[in-house]
Amino acid sequence: MTPQEARAHYNFLMTLCIRKEESFGPLALTFMREHDLQQIGLTPEEQFNLYMATAETFAPEPKRYTHKLECLQKASDLLPRTRFWEPGLARQLLQDIQKTGADLEMYNQAMRVPRAHDLKAQRLIVETEAPEYFLDLAQKRAAAYYQNKYRLPQEAKTAQHFGGTPKKFEPENVTIHKEFPGACAPFMSARTNAFHLLLPFDLKISRAPEDPLEAGVRIFYATVGYSYPLRYEMGKLCGYHDGQMLEIALDDPNLVFVSVSGVKEPEFNCVPSESASDVPKEFVYPMSVLEHIGSLGPFIQVSCKFKVWFDASVLSLLIQGAPDLAEYGVQGACGLMTRTYASDRVEAYAESFREPWQEGLSYNFVNMHLGLLPGIQSAVIPYNTPIFTIYPVLARQAYKLEDRLSLSPPPGRHQ
Repeated sequence: MTPQEARAHYNFLMTLCIRKEESFGPLALTFMREHDLQQIGLTPEEQFNLYMATAETFAPEPKRYTHKLECLQKASDLLPRTRFWEPGLARQLLQDIQKTGADLEMYNQAMRVPRAHDLKAQRLIVETEAPEYFLDLAQKRAAAYYQNKYRLPQEAKTAQHFGGTPKKFEPENVTIHKEFPGACAPFMSARTNAFHLLLPFDLKISRAPEDPLEAGVRIFYATVGYSYPLRYEMGKLCGYHDGQMLEIALDDPNLVFVSVSGVKEPEFNCVPSESASDVPKEFVYPMSVLEHIGSLGPFIQVSCKFKVWFDASVLSLLIQGAPDLAEYGVQGACGLMTRTYASDRVEAYAESFREPWQEGLSYNFVNMHLGLLPGIQSAVIPYNTPIFTIYPVLARQAYKLEDRLSLSPPPGRHQ
């Protein structure tokens, strides 16, 4: 950038500032980050003006004050070299720096999370056929999925720092676009700070039998209050287990067709035991999962044999459809696991306290209950897409809600 171009851009920015345009702050900060203002020929006075004008434009949020403090400090360093220097202005600038620094420190102190010295990390012990995938690889794929999906463009990151100026209707001005999902910390934490269940193959749920995925298909009659597994033989639907022929039309609105593809995750290596030797390797695990798919009312129950042991006196496990699941036309049921699975066999309960590590722990199974959204006839969930999410939460007896006024009534209010 030549000195002439630099000065022209400086004049453009200061015009935006005078007009109180919302785009001034993001454009000015980007300009200062990308160029050495002295090297491109701006005078000390011009540099000082730009730093001060930008500092005054930051949103009144202490989390933005690191950048504001940097602008004020650079302006203070420049002041003695400008014709603006005089003791009163220098003193005022120093006071602004001190106040901004104090506000930033107060914010940082409020944001620190003190760790209890006696805090004991809760263990969640998982039993699954494919621990390398579910506990490690799938979590990496989920993190990459959300980061790629919600990564903010650099312009949006810069625009986050500014606000407070009167808004104008400028939907086409991308410089001031900042209201993105990825900019919301709680929104992202619900995705990046959770444990997700994914599948290494595509899963299709449909109301019609056409175009199933290649590894296999299951059929269910599924409605509120009742479900039944079916199969298709000799042009008729029949019971999956007893083979009884049933008079159910293929366009019955209560039919659900579930199909799976072959494994598409290149690093997935799990091969279930007792698999047929003539089945293509990439079909073995999907077919194993498909074989154990069940139904519960209108929902399809996808089981990955994912068993979790946890201390139910301290923790409960909130399981629900992944936050973005609806974008694929699918809804996930939500449930809170507060104790040991209540519908198991006697033998399973007898085995639940034989090992020393099982002492004091409850167990339950995380199954994915999925259904098509209203109005959706067919949906495909691609492999390595977060399908279900597990949130460990405090057990109900481990916390108490209290009225803030009961702790310290405001002045003038008597108990």
